[in-house]
Amino acid sequence: MAPYSSLSSRGIARPVVSATLLALCALTLSACGSDDAAGSAVAGAAATTQVTDATGTKVKVPAAPERVVALSEMDLDASLALGVEPVGLTAGRGQKGAPQYLAEQAKSIPVVGAVTGPDIEKVVQAKPDVILAGQLADEQVLEQLRKVAPTVVTIDGTKDWKKALTLTGTALGKSDEAEKFLADYETKASALESDLGSQAGASVSVARYSAKGTAVMQQGVFISDVLKDLGFTRPGIQNEQGEGHSTPLSDENLKEIDGDWLFIGSLDATSDADLLGELAKKPAYKQLGAVRDEHATVIDGTKWTSLGGAQAAVSVLDDIRKAMVK
Repeated sequence: MAPYSSLSSRGIARPVVSATLLALCALTLSACGSDDAAGSAVAGAAATTQVTDATGTKVKVPAAPERVVALSEMDLDASLALGVEPVGLTAGRGQKGAPQYLAEQAKSIPVVGAVTGPDIEKVVQAKPDVILAGQLADEQVLEQLRKVAPTVVTIDGTKDWKKALTLTGTALGKSDEAEKFLADYETKASALESDLGSQAGASVSVARYSAKGTAVMQQGVFISDVLKDLGFTRPGIQNEQGEGHSTPLSDENLKEIDGDWLFIGSLDATSDADLLGELAKKPAYKQLGAVRDEHATVIDGTKWTSLGGAQAAVSVLDDIRKAMVK
């Protein structure tokens, strides 16, 4: 009988072979475990990306976030423009929910805060995997939000909607979509400027009407940037840098809002129905050249005279085309 057979029959070789096999299996399993761990690590790294937000803070966000909370009108606008429906929004200025021009798109999105700030408890309930914090500057609130989910401040001191859209695109894994949106906007703006004909370079005034009086939009805000893209000039104090809109003007100072064209609205769509009819009865408005020449147009104040955004910009182009291109 061969030696191996005799040893096996005596039960000597079998344990040795088994031990060797066990050792090999252990090594194999260990190697497999290492591969799995390495694979998980790579997958984990690939699942997140680092974004530098508008404050210069580096934030790790999911590569393709699925639950986004938008804490400003501009964030909501940008998210929807890029094909992402947020799971929470903050109400727009003077609104109970989304700005009027986004109301239909955002009708199913829960409200998690107001212009004054987010409701942290409601933000938590939304279970976000990323939070777009607009221009929020309160460090205590930001710290609370960062404990809920990665938080990206999207709007810098310039309030430039194009920069905010680009940053939002990066944060949402939608950079290509943001780039395409901006290219399409530039094409539409160029076409409109060309089609304005004799109205090119006209003096354009934008005002917000309320019970407190009429305020005008100054430089450094969304609508002024859009009008600048179109080559329009602005009358009076609308050429001055401001935080948004001017203080309400007295009737004696309404000449400050006069221009070749006047676009005026409020934050309350229900009050805009016959706004021009009402204003035309007021002596102070009758003296305005834009009113006399029938170059005054009522616009959606939540779009023109608020924080604005990507879709707002394109919609403003449409409004101007309807009013000024014959």
